[in-house]
Amino acid sequence: MNSVGKAIAAAAVMAVASGASAQSAGQWTAKGGVAEITPKVKSGDVSAPALPGTKAAIGSDTKPVFSFAYGVTDNVSLELDLGMPFKHTLYGDGAIKGTGELGTVKALPPTFLVQYRFFKPEAMLRPYLGAGITYAYFAKETGSGRLTAISDIGGPPTTFKVKNKLATSLQLGLVYNINDRWFADVAYIKSFLKTKVDFSSGQTQDITLDPQVISVGIGYKF
Repeated sequence: MNSVGKAIAAAAVMAVASGASAQSAGQWTAKGGVAEITPKVKSGDVSAPALPGTKAAIGSDTKPVFSFAYGVTDNVSLELDLGMPFKHTLYGDGAIKGTGELGTVKALPPTFLVQYRFFKPEAMLRPYLGAGITYAYFAKETGSGRLTAISDIGGPPTTFKVKNKLATSLQLGLVYNINDRWFADVAYIKSFLKTKVDFSSGQTQDITLDPQVISVGIGYKF
């Protein structure tokens, strides 16, 4: 390699090394991306007069998400995760498995996390751990004709309501600093969520959702 080539290569290495400026004390960041929520359901039985063993399964959904974070210190950050409402489809399970779609529900799970970021702020890669709380807000619950046939055959259309709940959440993530302002982020969150469903037919159902979230995004440091 000639002297010009060596100089260019050295400059490139120095630019990469000096360009990494991960979140540090007093710094704000904003991030946008997509996330997939997959409930890990442990369903209780719908109360009588439903068929014994009447349970539910819930599908996953992917939506845009965004978050804001503040560096309390070089290693400790506070993050608020927000996003569009996720739409989940409910299916029959247990004794009614195979009956198809029973309804849909929209879920909005804002999450507040305290994070610990490893390594120094200038590191190119910074893994992090987080812990916090998620408020699971449910809305626009819509039942299908199959739900009515199972819960109250011959009666009026069955509606249902999922109770809003607070849940604890744990996070594992990794930041890659593209340059001194832009970064890429991938994260996994596990929430521990139990709630209750009330049906207009008078029945109830306890259900553990324990959703897991996988997200990828691009962020900017202010």
